[in-house]
Amino acid sequence: MKKLFLLLLCSIGFYSLAQKIELKVVTDSSQIFKGEVAGIPVTMQLHYRGIVDCSQYQHFVDGWYFYDKYQKKIQLTGIYDYGNLYLYNFGNKQKQSSKILGEKITSPQWIEKTDSIAKTLNPKESFIFKNDGSNKEVQGKFILGNKAQSASLFTKNNMIYRFNNYLILPNNKKINTYDFIDSYGGNELVSYVSDQSGNRILLYFEHTSNFNACGMCGASEGEKGYRVLYFTSDWNYKKHEDFLTESCINNIYDTVVTKTKDSKVLKFSIKKTTTSPAYTLVVDRNNASVTKSK
Repeated sequence: MKKLFLLLLCSIGFYSLAQKIELKVVTDSSQIFKGEVAGIPVTMQLHYRGIVDCSQYQHFVDGWYFYDKYQKKIQLTGIYDYGNLYLYNFGNKQKQSSKILGEKITSPQWIEKTDSIAKTLNPKESFIFKNDGSNKEVQGKFILGNKAQSASLFTKNNMIYRFNNYLILPNNKKINTYDFIDSYGGNELVSYVSDQSGNRILLYFEHTSNFNACGMCGASEGEKGYRVLYFTSDWNYKKHEDFLTESCINNIYDTVVTKTKDSKVLKFSIKKTTTSPAYTLVVDRNNASVTKSK
């Protein structure tokens, strides 16, 4: 019986060690969208071409679209503005007019006038998609000459530049922190553990406080800390918890890090701020856990 118990413990330990977790960082600078123009299937590809002024998500785009039936690419250029898309085809003056459009749009104030500026360059075709804040497929209009028709993209998120952090899990599962945590990325895999309560992954994160470099905390040291992701025994995601060690947004600075007898355990002393009392974080990399106490 004793031998059987020891064998069982060894089997559990081997199973835990045999499970391999990976984190892959992939930054997208282009996206392919499926959609429709007046009910006719189309495909569109858009590429990030640099920010206009300060914000990562107010930027120039280039690309193309085609009607799926014919697959003849029609060139596009324009602006991505926090979910709003302004796209234009200028016919045989595409390169020249695209350059002029880029030279005239130099700030958020000019972004608001994108369509009126583009119209002075006589586009042959236009797409305008507006972000209405709803969790629905992207809707807009397609303009050919003076005639407007409905247009849609079969996605709820038309963001082009994306910081993807893919967690490769056992059982052929893969999740992206972009989809269920935030769009900032900046995660690093620290450790992972399987026990009776399920599975846990410990991540360290470090990212900008604001995608707008001219906005609040945009030029700061950013947000830093740890997060614990909780999963069921068969690696279905349940929830996550974030623990900040530095933050411009939350005014967390000058954190004191103390080593413990166990080199895999770190203690962080967080000072009192204007919005929260002082607290202590104990990060246990052996156990893929973080404990917060006063």
